[in-house]
Amino acid sequence: MKKRSIFSAPLLALTMVLSGCQSAYYSAMESVGVHKRDILVDRVEETKDSQEESQEEFQSALDRLTTLINFDGGDLKEAYDQLNSDYESSLTAASDVTNNINKVEDVADALFDEWAGELEQYSNASLKRQSSKQLNSTKRDFEKLLRSMRNAESKMEPVLSSLRDNVLYLKHNLNAQAVTAIQGEFTSLKRDIKVLMDDMNKSIADSNKFIAQMGKAS
Repeated sequence: MKKRSIFSAPLLALTMVLSGCQSAYYSAMESVGVHKRDILVDRVEETKDSQEESQEEFQSALDRLTTLINFDGGDLKEAYDQLNSDYESSLTAASDVTNNINKVEDVADALFDEWAGELEQYSNASLKRQSSKQLNSTKRDFEKLLRSMRNAESKMEPVLSSLRDNVLYLKHNLNAQAVTAIQGEFTSLKRDIKVLMDDMNKSIADSNKFIAQMGKAS
């Protein structure tokens, strides 16, 4: 599994520190009977939950923008403030999704490294082959899940970018003419959000499948 590149020395140093913290965390959890496999399942669950939360936030922002596009009187400033709030919430939700996916990938890497290392401890060749086969199968299942998660994640930025553009434009042009001007972008945004929702749903379904498979294998 290839992780995102880190380009600067300070970031590399920070990553090494955080990696050390994670190793200490995994060791502490294992000492009380919580293994990396359990942590992986928990983090996949957390990622799934954060994806569902992000879906709600993006849908809320879309609904708010729909109301603004169809604005027929009232407090335009209040409608804008609500849209801006929904955008900020969407931004936070998207960040949570990315952070959770990164945590999933981190513990999976640690689990698979540990599993591969422990294969060398077997004296029974048959059990070693079976464990190696299970490791490879679990890695394939996880890599499929991770691709699904990252694919859905990649669809968030275009939506956030479009929302940001609309919010910024309305911030400095808060009038009926400005609302009319963004109508052309609205159709594209709705399409992007639908694609995002579909990919999120696929990732959520893949998460449920992976969790079920991990339960069967335990």
